[in-house]
Amino acid sequence: MKQVVQNYKSGELAVLDVPVPGCKPGGVLVRSAYSLISTGTELMKVSEAGLSMMGKARSRPDQVAKVVQSVAANGVPATYRKVMGKLDSYTPLGYSLCGVVEQVGAGIDDVTVGDLVACAGNEHALHAELNWVPKNLYAPVPDGLAPRHAAFGTVGSIALQGVRQGESQLGDVALVVGLGLIGQLVVQLLAASGARVVGADPDPVRCALAARLGAAACGDPASAAVETAVAELTGGHGVDQVYLAAGGGSNQPVELAARLSRDRGRVVDIGKCRLDLPWNAYYEKELDVRFSRSYGPGRYDPEYELQGRDYPIGYVRWTERRNLACFLDLVARGRVDVEPLVSHTADFDDAVETYRRLKDGDLKAVAVLFRYPDHAGKPEEAQAPVVAVPPVNVRASAPGRSVTSPVRLAFVGAGNYATSMLLPHLARRDSVALSAVVTTTALSAANAKRKFGFAEATTDLDAVLGDKSIDAVFVVTRHSSHAELTRRALLAGKAVFVEKPLALTEDDLAGVLAAVEESGNDRLQVGFNRRFAPLLREARQRFGARSGPASLRYLVNAGRLEHGSWYLRQGTEGSRFAGEGGHFIDTASWLLGADPVSVYAVATSGNQDLQAVLRYPDGSTATISYVTTGPAGLPKETLDLVADGKALRLDDFVRAAVYDGRHKRWVGSRLPKARDKGQNAELAAFVKAVRTGGPMPVPLESLVTTTAATLAVQAGLAAGAPVTLARTP
Repeated sequence: MKQVVQNYKSGELAVLDVPVPGCKPGGVLVRSAYSLISTGTELMKVSEAGLSMMGKARSRPDQVAKVVQSVAANGVPATYRKVMGKLDSYTPLGYSLCGVVEQVGAGIDDVTVGDLVACAGNEHALHAELNWVPKNLYAPVPDGLAPRHAAFGTVGSIALQGVRQGESQLGDVALVVGLGLIGQLVVQLLAASGARVVGADPDPVRCALAARLGAAACGDPASAAVETAVAELTGGHGVDQVYLAAGGGSNQPVELAARLSRDRGRVVDIGKCRLDLPWNAYYEKELDVRFSRSYGPGRYDPEYELQGRDYPIGYVRWTERRNLACFLDLVARGRVDVEPLVSHTADFDDAVETYRRLKDGDLKAVAVLFRYPDHAGKPEEAQAPVVAVPPVNVRASAPGRSVTSPVRLAFVGAGNYATSMLLPHLARRDSVALSAVVTTTALSAANAKRKFGFAEATTDLDAVLGDKSIDAVFVVTRHSSHAELTRRALLAGKAVFVEKPLALTEDDLAGVLAAVEESGNDRLQVGFNRRFAPLLREARQRFGARSGPASLRYLVNAGRLEHGSWYLRQGTEGSRFAGEGGHFIDTASWLLGADPVSVYAVATSGNQDLQAVLRYPDGSTATISYVTTGPAGLPKETLDLVADGKALRLDDFVRAAVYDGRHKRWVGSRLPKARDKGQNAELAAFVKAVRTGGPMPVPLESLVTTTAATLAVQAGLAAGAPVTLARTP
């Protein structure tokens, strides 16, 4: 098998062929799927190996002290031979991975061959194709958690143990100094536990990433931004805890901790930073300085790690292994999101070059993964991932029933989009009666009733769904609730208009279609309004039919979100693209007259900018560039469609043109303030379908495929490979 090794004397890195480890009792033999490079700890070792002998001595005074002791005990010649022999040997790298159990040793009964496990330990979770891992250093991976995400288990446990040492409580304010890999995880864990977090790092990209992942504020520790944020969040008292996740030789982190801590606050050292404590500052505030020892209780105890002797849970609640399992569970449930931390995924065979690029600064990264060959010797991603497009099975084939005008509507949710983009259009229609508005807070329902003339405002959803006089329900709530509310409304026999997205997971999408099949009610519309935009519809008509495949490019300048936006809550509400990407996929599919069959997505490091390439049955392609870092002056949406020597261009729903040969055949425009993205026409089509019992404006099969394609973008980013949209029978 192959393994990454380093010669500490020469600094040489290599991928060596070494014997396969035996499967000893009390552990399992694991074939690696992904292993994680710790860009802090491992790069420090790699950099130290490249130093001169004097440089190595300066960087490791603890080892120099051991050498001095050995000289006193054994003499110079023997010590020299011992030191040179150790330095001139290959040593392993790595300590965090995910893989498949290949063999089970005696005494192991919690996993079987073929199970996926996350593994820990700098002697057992190495960058190697196979590792023997003792029982207390692995944990089964929860169902549905991707192997590349489970590979973060060890570093996640380190961050988790640091947070436990800080004893954070609901409502606390914490400062995280250093926003590398560990710092980013600490930020998310604190935010998930109900604390407000301020991040400090000189790198603005890392600050932006931490803000996206839950930090209330971030900034350069040398600027006034961090101090100002702490003062605002704490009323000038200072933070409850400081987590030192920084490395290097600067004493700035511990000085910053003293300055920004409250009286009797806690300072937790997780990283390996300089700790020359300013005595007066720490004494005057009586600061509690704590150390976080790696993954948790059990670390460095050979009876626990090698012999599998667990600590009773009644005495040690969170051991090394229980921390590992806890972190995996948090990631699996979406409370911690590790995907934005992945800056690069490299094939295991390219390990040496990857380390070189990291060391030289050619590769700027928070986290880097090694991807291993599978059992057949092919990369795991060679087996193209698949997102299922579930079938639409309607028990009752009769057309929808017509209703007597006006159509009686109920709104579930009355947030900004509902009150600015939907209700103003509906309130003006004589053919519509706004019967009820349902919200989780009484005041928002009362405001919507007063402003738009609803007959009733309530917080009782069951009563509204049970009201037989209501013809249709609008679901305009936060993304995570869409699928469940849609399912309930369909089962209640209502026509449903749900804002995008229809679902955030494949299971949620399948649940909606199960409700369609159970109830026989397929009266469903998703708020994909752009295909109804008058300017785009006219441009499509002017473009005319095509005979050959088309190429479509769609640039979306989504812009930055304000701090605190619920769109940033990826753990519960999905990514931004999962929330609104269906708009652009639906528009592309409508223009191309078909649904996509595969999706390939790539993203830039450290933010949500991505490109998704969709392939269609006739060979057409659509490239959607979704960027969050563009300038404010750039139009939000521009689209170009080219086929058969013709081109269609749309400029932010203000101007459109169709080109034929060398000439513009048609140009249309609207006043910028009259930009129409199709909401009014979409609502008119939906209301007409409900009133007449005619077909819904968009076929349900298309809505399902668009939703599946949107989900496939995230799946493709995770797998680093094209995703097939498989239509199940």
